[in-house]
Amino acid sequence: MQDLKDKVAVVTGAASGIGLALAKRFAAEGMKLVLVDIEQAALEQAVAQLPAGIEVLTSITDVSNAEQMDALAQKTFERFGTLHVLCNNAGVGGGGGAIWELSTLDWQWVLGVNLWGVIHGIRVFGKQLVAQNEGYIVNTASVAGLTSNPGLGPYNVSKHSVVTLSETLFAELKARKSAVGVSVLCPAFVATKIHDSDRNRPVDLKNPPKSLSPERLAQVKQGRDMIASLVAAGQSPEAIADKVLSAMHERRFYILTHPEMAPLIEQRIKNVLSGADPTSFG
Repeated sequence: MQDLKDKVAVVTGAASGIGLALAKRFAAEGMKLVLVDIEQAALEQAVAQLPAGIEVLTSITDVSNAEQMDALAQKTFERFGTLHVLCNNAGVGGGGGAIWELSTLDWQWVLGVNLWGVIHGIRVFGKQLVAQNEGYIVNTASVAGLTSNPGLGPYNVSKHSVVTLSETLFAELKARKSAVGVSVLCPAFVATKIHDSDRNRPVDLKNPPKSLSPERLAQVKQGRDMIASLVAAGQSPEAIADKVLSAMHERRFYILTHPEMAPLIEQRIKNVLSGADPTSFG
């Protein structure tokens, strides 16, 4: 897509990080915005950072919830009539241990937001984009969707799923000769608050008190502290948003924002083709 002025963008996870940076970037293009998040106060603060005169609809929505996403689509269409850009960006961290140490609640939370949030976004908005034969979808995955590293089981699984979901969507749109574009965003470390995702974990998906041993709690904390230090030194969300906009203009499918990760991705492909054991950087 080239001219975005007066077009409508829906951005999930818009209250902070990459989502907020995308909202600001789209606002600079003169777009109308539907900003979606689970944090009311943070979403209000995000809107306050946008330029005056930008038309904004906000929605407190749990992207993992089918009914809430249905309602989001209805509100969007009632307000703006359509949309042109969909950024399925909401995501959480998770992990913090070996796969066999994690609970079903850990998996339900991460897959609910990171994977089902993308599925629901495509489900409730995709038909409109295809029907009007105009628009663009950006799904936020991760370099963790192209590699497999220890201690991040649910996160890795969710992001690999978003990559293949996006590839399948691209192929299906191409088969229909649709003008709707698709990109999958695969960043490495970005200066966001993803290490603090647990602040938004629903009560019914939290592990029961005392269900984790002191050793396990210490392990989880150590993992979060390590991720926090890595993301703090990562690229800025604004730099990522610029790269997303460039990819949209170029209709480039894979958005690989961290060139230093390319050898790791290449090694994974070589391992698959040669039958070698997996390697990781974790």
